[in-house]
Amino acid sequence: MIKGLYETHIQVSNLEKAVEFYTKVLGLELAHKEESRRIAFLWIGKNKESMLGLWEQRENLQTRHFAFTADKEDILNNSVEFLKNKNLKPYNFLKDGIEKPMVFAWMPALAIYFNDPDGNQLEFISILEGEGKPELGVLSYEEWLEKARA
Repeated sequence: MIKGLYETHIQVSNLEKAVEFYTKVLGLELAHKEESRRIAFLWIGKNKESMLGLWEQRENLQTRHFAFTADKEDILNNSVEFLKNKNLKPYNFLKDGIEKPMVFAWMPALAIYFNDPDGNQLEFISILEGEGKPELGVLSYEEWLEKARA
């Protein structure tokens, strides 16, 4: 029955600033905006396969986490520079100060994190080939390559 996740919604403190961030900084496409309800919907990807809803909430903002699917090579070679060029601070799952993508061995998947202006935690993630190895925990991509072969 379920084939994927079509949309997710988050709260933002300022709709205009959030729309600008998600369209200008991250490159999503504005699909629809309703001024009276202070909401906007953005297409994720070129084929309108998924959508992000932004709901203005000026008080008691509740931040969330969600992940964007990305190519492994983009995450490995471009994500940190892309984020820094957009004045965003990349961080890994461990939040240990190392600005490099890490692997969740149980999936396995490669991921890097950053926050939007309201503090919603965003992620670029790519599922890796092969079987998961939960016993390896969370580790660098280099360590994953070394230990996954063992």
